[in-house]
Order: sequence, then C-alpha cells, then structure tokens
Amino acid sequence: MTRTAINLYTVRDLDEPLLDVLDRIADAGYDGVQFAGFGEPTVAEVLDKLEETGLTPVSGAHVGLEDLQRNLEETRATFQERLGCDSAVLSYLDESYFADSETTDETISMVHRLSEKVEDSGWRLHYHNHDQEFVDLGDETGLDRLLRVATDVGLELDVGWALTGGEDPVTLLERYDDRIEMVHMKDMADGEFCEIGEGNVDMQACADTARDVGATWLIYEHDQPSDPAASLYHGAAYLNDL
Repeated sequence: MTRTAINLYTVRDLDEPLLDVLDRIADAGYDGVQFAGFGEPTVAEVLDKLEETGLTPVSGAHVGLEDLQRNLEETRATFQERLGCDSAVLSYLDESYFADSETTDETISMVHRLSEKVEDSGWRLHYHNHDQEFVDLGDETGLDRLLRVATDVGLELDVGWALTGGEDPVTLLERYDDRIEMVHMKDMADGEFCEIGEGNVDMQACADTARDVGATWLIYEHDQPSDPAASLYHGAAYLNDL
C-alpha cells in the first residue's frame, strides 16, 4: 500500500514547536511524516506525539553527509532504534560534487564507501537527488552511474528535480523500480519551486507509476513555500486526490 507523508523541510520556517506541527500534519490528513532532524523535543516526546496522532515515521529519515560520516552510530540509534526508520536518506550533495566527470566519479566512490559503512552498521542508505546529479557523462548521467556503481544504494526520486535536470521522472521510476521505496512529490515550473499541481510535473503519472513499481511512500516536499501552513494542507489534499 502506498501512503502519503510530508518532509519536515517543507515546514522548517513555520514558527511553531515541532509537536504542534505534527498535530497539523495529522490534521491535514497525511499518513506519516519524514524526519529531517527534529530540533528541541526529546525523542520520547516525539514518540508520544506520533502515538497520539497516529502518524507513522517514513521508513527513511533525511540525514546530512556530515552526520553519516562522523555521527553514524548516534544518528542510527535515534532514527532506527528509537523511531523505527529502517534507512537513512543522504539528503543533499551540492553542485561541487558533480562539477565534472572526474569529480563525479570521486563522489560516486565516496557514496559507495559510505553505503557500505551504513550497511555494516545495520542500516541502509538511500540517495535523494536534485538536478546536479544529471550531469552528462557521455553515455550516462551522474545519477545513472552512481546507481550502477553503488549497487546497494536505494533511490528516493525527487520528481521535480528530475524534470528540472532534463529527465522524465516516470521513466526513472520505471528504470529503478526495485530501488525505490520513497518518492518526493515536488512540483516545479521551469526550474522554479511552486505548489504541487501548479508546475510542469505530471503528478498523476508519477503517482500512478510509483504505485505500480511498489513505492510505499509519496512524500510532499516544497523547498520554498510562501505560506508553509497553507502549503502543508494543500499538499495533503492534493496527494490524497491522486
């Protein structure tokens, strides 16, 4: 069954305590929440709120590169052992990691080694794309090469960034069907962020294909909402309509 969630990055500028934000997320009608850190509340308080609201943590928590490299055991203990997130999602590598073919190959080797380290710890690594990973390497893109070399890494496909990078997100969903558990349902219009349903991404086709390939989570994300609270509710309604 495919369920809906929101990534907390979408509401990072909402001037409310996280526990109140979780109330909003449940009230909006999402099935779950994808953590990307959680600030001041203790893990115990977050767990109590999840039980109270019925929200489920998305299977993959967004984690930065530094935490995976330097604080892996502490990070894994928080998200896997206590919150039940069975994987980490490497959330972002900036453009410098994909500046040219040589740099991209070095980045891919680094991600491959990192995935092995994460797996040795008892966790699994997924990769969340932006548009820089679609650098042209001649016979394949940077993302294609990364997934070819780092065979244990899952893909959390961001459909908006994929389209901005010049790729068809539906084709990528089909190509990497067995590597995808989570899909970021982000809409974009000519490379600019927008509310879901107002951009260039065929969101219905992405949702249908995600279900067909067995993805378990459709996750709403908007990088720069002008009104985070309104965007939170709009995203839930839109995903539920899909």
